[in-house]
Amino acid sequence: MSNSVLTNRKIITIGLMLFSLFFGAGNLIFPPLLGQEAGKHVFIAMLGFFITGIGLPLLAVIAVGLSENGLQSMASRVHPLFGLILGLMIYLSIGPFFGIPRTGTVSFEMGLSFLPESITNQVWALPVFTIVYFLVTFWFGLNPSKLIDRIGKILTPSLLLLIVILFVQGLLNPLGDLGQPTGDYVNSAFSRGFIEGYLTMDTLGALVFGGMVVASIQGFGVSDRKQVATTTFRAGLIAVSLLALVYFALAYLGATSQQYGMMENGGEILTLVANVLFSSYGTLILGGVVVLACLTTSIGLSTAVAHYLNQVFPHLSYRQWLLIVILFSAVVANIGLTQLIAISVPVLGMLYPVAIVLILLSSIDPLFKGYRAVYVGGLGGAFLVSLLELAVKENQFLDSILSWVHYIPLFDHGIGWLIPAILGSFVGYGIEVAMAKKTALSLKEQ
Repeated sequence: MSNSVLTNRKIITIGLMLFSLFFGAGNLIFPPLLGQEAGKHVFIAMLGFFITGIGLPLLAVIAVGLSENGLQSMASRVHPLFGLILGLMIYLSIGPFFGIPRTGTVSFEMGLSFLPESITNQVWALPVFTIVYFLVTFWFGLNPSKLIDRIGKILTPSLLLLIVILFVQGLLNPLGDLGQPTGDYVNSAFSRGFIEGYLTMDTLGALVFGGMVVASIQGFGVSDRKQVATTTFRAGLIAVSLLALVYFALAYLGATSQQYGMMENGGEILTLVANVLFSSYGTLILGGVVVLACLTTSIGLSTAVAHYLNQVFPHLSYRQWLLIVILFSAVVANIGLTQLIAISVPVLGMLYPVAIVLILLSSIDPLFKGYRAVYVGGLGGAFLVSLLELAVKENQFLDSILSWVHYIPLFDHGIGWLIPAILGSFVGYGIEVAMAKKTALSLKEQ
């Protein structure tokens, strides 16, 4: 085993790469909306948000760094087939079925907002844009060994610079005073921020991107498992620290924008902020931020999915899988995104609790000796309640029949899976301990 230790400069570069992979369009437009609704309570709300929106992704990166083969090996602790199925569902859901196409569509809608509608409304505009956009994604993904340099040293500093320009201008020339809190942010700012952070879905991305970080570290010649895990943690800490700073900056801008009226989404708030602070140049700056944020995420997801599919189905090369992923994503971005969103969002809603429980259990695996029944009980409890939650949300008839599910603790807050997952884990542990004692007694009697 190599005892190589990466320099601080290389670790920082990997951390910058991970930040860019995390920071997509959703991360860009969500905090301003939270800030506008929280108003003066933005600091309390963001504290809750950081616990789940920052803490869980960091824990996921660490869990991947501690595992031998990333997400699939973690999920295989339940069963190898479960590991394969869960891995495919997560990679495809946040990849070509939903995540990657969305980056292209959002880039077009917000990134080109500085162009007149007479151009962007043309029937050829979106196809032409997505062809160029995904060609750039494909070019960056062709040589994954250079991904760190291309993203960590080129795209990330550009993205951060544009966000810093927006934030500094907002501090020097504030849009207004911090507004009044609205809705749940009046009396429950912390808990609302906590729930909103949990719903960002960044934890699923962390399971994918954590594997890329591990591969990058090993590519530098570090093979000692402990050293890989330590370096992964340091890179992850850099990434989430930057995320926290950017999230707060964007939330602060949103919190000072109330005097211009309450808006429906963070994209509208950011467009307003950019226009007020920079006049006609604002939409150009915002467009640059959006395109860079989307592009880095698109590159990272495409590369990660192609690598994973190449490992699972090696009869096609990495480049062939990359081309398939890119082509599929480009087609979906043009003709099928709306329908796929309707399908993908509930699927992601089911996958997310399972992923969280898997991460938490993997992080404390030595404490319960890696018992399989603990994983089965914990993940089973989370999945069943998530399935019930999906059923009652999508069907009023089922909601009337299954009205009892609303008595499950925290169910109406979107985290009803938590208590069943904990109970399932303890039941699994009890079963394993009982079976071990029974086996020991049988051997003693023999």
